[in-house]
Amino acid sequence: MENIALVSVKVPYRPSVAGDRVGRRVYPPPLANAKPIATTPKPTSAEPTLVAKFLGAGMAACIGDLVTFPLDTAKVRLQIQGEASIGVAAAAVASSRSKKGRSAQSLAKEAAKGPKYRGMVGTLLVIKREEGVRSLYSGLSAGLQRQMAFGAIRIGLYDSVKQGYINLFQANGLVSQHNVGLRILAGVTTGGAAVLFAQPTDVVKVRLQAQGTKGPRRYTGCINAYRTIGAEEGMRGLWRGALPNITRNAIVNATELVSYDLIKEAIVRHHLLSDNMPCHFVSAFGAGFCTTVIASPVDVVKTRFMNSSSGVYKGAFDCARTMFREGGVQAFYKGFMPSFMRLGSWNIVMFVSYEQIKRGVLFKGFT
Repeated sequence: MENIALVSVKVPYRPSVAGDRVGRRVYPPPLANAKPIATTPKPTSAEPTLVAKFLGAGMAACIGDLVTFPLDTAKVRLQIQGEASIGVAAAAVASSRSKKGRSAQSLAKEAAKGPKYRGMVGTLLVIKREEGVRSLYSGLSAGLQRQMAFGAIRIGLYDSVKQGYINLFQANGLVSQHNVGLRILAGVTTGGAAVLFAQPTDVVKVRLQAQGTKGPRRYTGCINAYRTIGAEEGMRGLWRGALPNITRNAIVNATELVSYDLIKEAIVRHHLLSDNMPCHFVSAFGAGFCTTVIASPVDVVKTRFMNSSSGVYKGAFDCARTMFREGGVQAFYKGFMPSFMRLGSWNIVMFVSYEQIKRGVLFKGFT
């Protein structure tokens, strides 16, 4: 009876496939029109659209700012520390408008007591104790505006600009697809272009972070800062420090994105990690360190110059000369550890978020 069943279905005995002999039963082969079992989709080599990259980069940059903004506030306070003359002048003007105001001489004595902030943790604790936790997030609204515009342009357009340069020079047989110089050029291009759009938000963010929430205040909020700067200093005031900021962000963007690219490619090429979250974490941390070392001097000059009142410095180079005369080379690395802690942590949050957002857009449902 069993032989008749085998002949009738014409299925040879195969011990490892459907149709096996199990016990004394013979199972028929699978039907030809049977639906395949659903499997987890795999990523392809497709790229997200330009709009997806643009919006994804802006969102990731905002997430990075939300997580690391207190570190950025501490970095700004440490970088501008020592500008006693600016603080005294601003406080004297504010105090002269109040009956209970103190003289500029008494304020100058306070400024001469020595550095108020010492180190990252010390700075955070002093701000929290004297001004409250809220002051650590002073200027956050301007910071998020800045990241949505600035981050979207410099990070979201980087791959497209890089590929455009590669196609342009490769067509003439001048370079290979993995040329580092073209990656640097793409980073400089998108970093500099982003400043032209986001500079006013950066000026407002720095000034709000510098003033805190207690004591004499130059601005009552984000919108008031835009209006006051525009009324008192004109449109030039909102683009104050654009030259050092373009220089700084061109350097930062090129170093940050190129080092992230190279570190990630090296890790994947040598099979140390696959292209996943741990790889993105390590690559972002390394990119943050490289960027801090290279860009810290320009960052300090940019912060000091943008926070200064009109007429204090003749320009960015005059600000740099004054800093060197007062503190030497060490002055350009003031707040280095806060800068590294902030930039390193920001890079980790931003790049990990950006990679996941890109994958979420491209492979919906893929985990």
